Amino acid sequence: MVLNIDRRRLILGAGLGLGAVMLPAGQALAAELLGATGFTHNVASGEPGPDSMLLWTRYVPATGDNILRLEAEVALDPDFTKVVSGGSVRTGAYRDWTAKITVDGLKPGTAYWYRFVSPDGTKSPVGRTKTLPVGPVAKFGLGVFSCSNLPYGVFNAYGHAAARPDLDLWLHVGDYIYEYGAASIKDGALAGGRLPEPSTEILAIADYRLRYASYRADPDLQRLHQMAAMVALWDDHESANDSWEGGAQNHQSATEGDWNVRRAAAMQVYREWMPVSDEPWKAYPIGTLATLYRTESRLLARTRPADIGAAFRADDADAALKAFRDGVWQDPSATMLGSTQESWLAHALKSNARSTAWQLVGMGTIIGRTVMPQDAVGWLRPETTERKANGYRNNIRAAKLGLPMWMDRWDGYPAARSRLLKAAQAADADLVMLAGDSHNAWAYSLNEGGQPAGVEFAGQSVTSGGAEGDFSADPKIVAQGFMAANPELKWADTSQRGYMMVEVTPKRVTSEWLFLRTIKTRDTALAGSHRMHVERGRRVLMS
Repeated sequence: MVLNIDRRRLILGAGLGLGAVMLPAGQALAAELLGATGFTHNVASGEPGPDSMLLWTRYVPATGDNILRLEAEVALDPDFTKVVSGGSVRTGAYRDWTAKITVDGLKPGTAYWYRFVSPDGTKSPVGRTKTLPVGPVAKFGLGVFSCSNLPYGVFNAYGHAAARPDLDLWLHVGDYIYEYGAASIKDGALAGGRLPEPSTEILAIADYRLRYASYRADPDLQRLHQMAAMVALWDDHESANDSWEGGAQNHQSATEGDWNVRRAAAMQVYREWMPVSDEPWKAYPIGTLATLYRTESRLLARTRPADIGAAFRADDADAALKAFRDGVWQDPSATMLGSTQESWLAHALKSNARSTAWQLVGMGTIIGRTVMPQDAVGWLRPETTERKANGYRNNIRAAKLGLPMWMDRWDGYPAARSRLLKAAQAADADLVMLAGDSHNAWAYSLNEGGQPAGVEFAGQSVTSGGAEGDFSADPKIVAQGFMAANPELKWADTSQRGYMMVEVTPKRVTSEWLFLRTIKTRDTALAGSHRMHVERGRRVLMS
């Protein structure tokens, strides 16, 4: 049985055990918790290599077994007349009945079909995946996604991407799920009754498992995973908003317990439910064409963001902001990646820039410099609260001193940003950053020390609301205002949802931002798109 969110079968199954129905996360779903069996959430693949692939599924037995064995089969055809690889994997209640296995002996640049077989002979749905190529590669297609808040819309971006034949790999740069409860949904924003379980904010292992079960029951997300491999990295909402190594904006220890316990639960369940390895970061070679990097910039080593709030509240705010700008904000010990990962990435860029044409770095948050435009308050909706409007005024005041509007992004860690871009320059790398997080679409020509350092394609969200929620001004005026205020920013769209299609060739990398017509109903029609590219050796964007 494969569960489908449209049937309201958002269940976790036997993985939580009978005791789970006594938890707040389990009470509303007691009947389903006791009744879900079989292959509940389709299949997925990830961690691609030239000769290997990680395969994922979830199987809940109808019997009372605590541990069982699944068989994986990999074939050259969807009818499995030419089985070429496979293996056995154990699962059980201890890992929520999810199963992952890495299969070897595959050929580079080859499409495969795979499935799992249960002890009673039941077969999972068939998935399709493709290994990475070796040697010269003429073209490679990468679909890039971020920020898929299930209550706020239908996953039409996933459905559109899953239906196209020209993409080789998915990259999800974070906010695959959201941790909030139903109480956080804005009035009128709920789309089609898409309430994930549990209805409360997720805090414990049981909660995180149930939330993933809700999201992974969506048919468009299931189809996306079924059709191609995904390289995935977490951002903050897989744990809690604006998270860092020692805490999060959306975690209150006094009422929600020890952050380290919650962080460990979030990390464990992500690794259970996603087609990912336990490696914190990794490089994926795409022949001689490119190297794709999966990074970790949230939970393992990110230091606490600098607190600019006290400067805004000071009697002499301008003086306090200048002191903040010249002091705390510039602290070289502030880091997004940690020294170990910084060193790894710098060495990898230097080594791989000699053997692959492009260096594609997947990152949770945007690295392009962004300050608040001076006209932003005039764009706000008439009903904007004074508190929110004052936040915009503060960001405008900070912008006059060169301070960014989001301390949670790379802008808030300028010394770390400089180290990364200098490493790319020292490696003579053709750097392309691929990011999400902001919910809107942006394109930056990155600069370090007065010299080009690479480009950044930052994608709009799948469903999460963006700047259009605050602004009543024409989105074209908003975009022009942001570009005028930010020299690195070469294009922006602040009003539409969708995903990026990134095409890599030896001479150029092109990003196409695809905008869905709606997210309120199931509809994969496009409202439009925008394309920009960077040419090899130029390291600046072109339309």
